[in-house]
Amino acid sequence: MRAYVITSPQVGSVVEVSEPTIGAEDFLIRVERAGICGTDVEFFNGDMSYLASGEAHFPLRIGHEWCGRVVAVGNSIDSAWIGKFVTGDTMLGCQRCDRCRSGFQYLCAERDEVGIRRGFAGALAEMLVIPSFAVHELPNGMDPALGAMVEPTGNALRAVDATHVEKGERLLIFGPGTIGLLCALIAHSRGVEVHLVGVDEKSLNFARQFGFAGVHSIHSVPTVTIHSIIDATYGDGVPALALEMIEPGRSIVLIGIAGVPNLIDSRIVVLKDLTLTGILSASPGLSGAIEILSNGVIDPRPLIAGVVSLEETSAVLSGNRSGVKGDGPKIHIKP
Repeated sequence: MRAYVITSPQVGSVVEVSEPTIGAEDFLIRVERAGICGTDVEFFNGDMSYLASGEAHFPLRIGHEWCGRVVAVGNSIDSAWIGKFVTGDTMLGCQRCDRCRSGFQYLCAERDEVGIRRGFAGALAEMLVIPSFAVHELPNGMDPALGAMVEPTGNALRAVDATHVEKGERLLIFGPGTIGLLCALIAHSRGVEVHLVGVDEKSLNFARQFGFAGVHSIHSVPTVTIHSIIDATYGDGVPALALEMIEPGRSIVLIGIAGVPNLIDSRIVVLKDLTLTGILSASPGLSGAIEILSNGVIDPRPLIAGVVSLEETSAVLSGNRSGVKGDGPKIHIKP
């Protein structure tokens, strides 16, 4: 089958690889759509921290936002699954340790991560093998564009839920990228007053089409009461700024990961009686994401700038958007 393989920083191509084999508890998926995210770009550029830590290495097959059809199942799986439209969890815990058994399999120390960690092959290929415990069924008629948005939507849903912000209250989101916009759409659907903050004017102009209460440059953030903040950026100075801006007794949610350590004054956290929450992975949010996408609570398809072929993956990862027409932050691959 055809698969996209990164062999070294900024070097990747489509090659012929052996079709994957499946175990007794596995599903074989024909991939219909896969999304590119910031982690994939970091791998392509050689910047992703797992490369330095040894948790990932080249050659690497990326892709963890996906949907597809089941074409075969292991002999322990009901054959009724064949033909179903599905997506899957990125985090694949060992299923044996205390974390996995207590509902934190996505934090398992021995976890694989699809297209990310410990060499588990990703979805930028014609087919993908995924263990049965990680599979989530999608409505049969769901648009593949939505199916491949389940994973990022799950992350955003977890972030918004962690704010505990209520209807009529004010949420400020740093970062008008895919996750920030998904957070904004979810919160907006709940009647929350949403303000987005960014640095790139093109991204800010794109965000203004959704009717949020405010879309601001980082240099012109209004001085209003902020009931919760989500940091969906790579900016190492954003958490400290969030501590200054947030209303006492409220919450800050961190879902972006900076390239260097953030420096914050923990005294502010104590003196303002704040709650800080970190979000890693969509795992606990996947079912909820499928529900809100299926029911049309939000429609993230305007965020998708275009769909390109597997052969165009290197161009997309290197920042060449000539093959897409839209201005949205997300690009999809159709293997």
